[in-house]
Amino acid sequence: MKQWYESLFENYGQKYDNEVFTQGTSGECDFIEKEINYNKAVKILDLGCGTGRHTIEMAKRGYNITGVDLSDSQLARAREKASQNGLEINFLEQDARNLSFLNEFDLVIMICEAAFPLMETDEMNFKILENATKSLKDHGKLIFTTLNGLFALCNSIEDFTKSSCLEGNATYKKNTFDFMTFRDHNIIEFEDDNGNKKILKCNERYYTPPEITWILKTLGYVKTEIFGASLGAFSRNDKLTTADFEMLVIAEK
Repeated sequence: MKQWYESLFENYGQKYDNEVFTQGTSGECDFIEKEINYNKAVKILDLGCGTGRHTIEMAKRGYNITGVDLSDSQLARAREKASQNGLEINFLEQDARNLSFLNEFDLVIMICEAAFPLMETDEMNFKILENATKSLKDHGKLIFTTLNGLFALCNSIEDFTKSSCLEGNATYKKNTFDFMTFRDHNIIEFEDDNGNKKILKCNERYYTPPEITWILKTLGYVKTEIFGASLGAFSRNDKLTTADFEMLVIAEK
C-alpha cells in the first residue's frame, strides 16, 4: 500500500509548481549561493528535489547539481522543465532512506520538507538525515528546512494553512496535533494535473530545535545553526521564533 506522500505526488507536478509554498525558489537559491561563497566548483545534491525547482535554478546559475526524488511523476516534470530551459541535469529516482552516494557532494539541500520529515516513523526520518550525511564529503554542508515544533505548540496549524491557501491549491483540514509524537494528522484535498479530485489522510512530523541539534550531533556534525525560514527570503538574521512555521537548518560536518 502506498504511503500518503507517494499518492500525493502522483500526477501533481504542474499543480505543485503553482502552490504558494513553491514560489520562493529564486530567493532561496540566492541564500544557498551565498552559503557556498558562489563557488561553482561545489558539487550539490538536491535531495527530495520534486519538480526540480531548486535544481534547475541552481543549474541555470552554473552549478553542478544532481536532483533525487522518490516520485517518477515529479521527476518527469523536472526533466521536462530542464529540457525547456536547455539544461542537462542528472535527475535520479531514488529513495532518500536508501541512497547510493558516499562522500560525493560538498552540499546537500532539502528545501520545503523535501523527503524529511514526511516519513511515517522517526526512524525513517533519521535514516534520511543519515543518508544525506553519508552523501557528503568531509567538511561538507547540509542545508534543509523542516516543520517547526515550536509553532505547533503555540499556533493553530489549520488556521495557518487556511490563511496561506489560494484558490486551486491543496487544502488541509481536520488538523490534529499529537503532543506525544509531535505529529500533525490532517486531511488534504486537491486536484491532480488531470483534474481528478483526491482526498488523503496525512501526517507530518514537527521537530524542536534541540531534537534537530541532537540528531545532527549524533551524525557527526560539528556545527549546527537554526533560523526562521521565511519563504523566498532565507536569512541568518532571522532568529527562530514560535511564529515561524518552518525552521532553516545549516549544519557542517
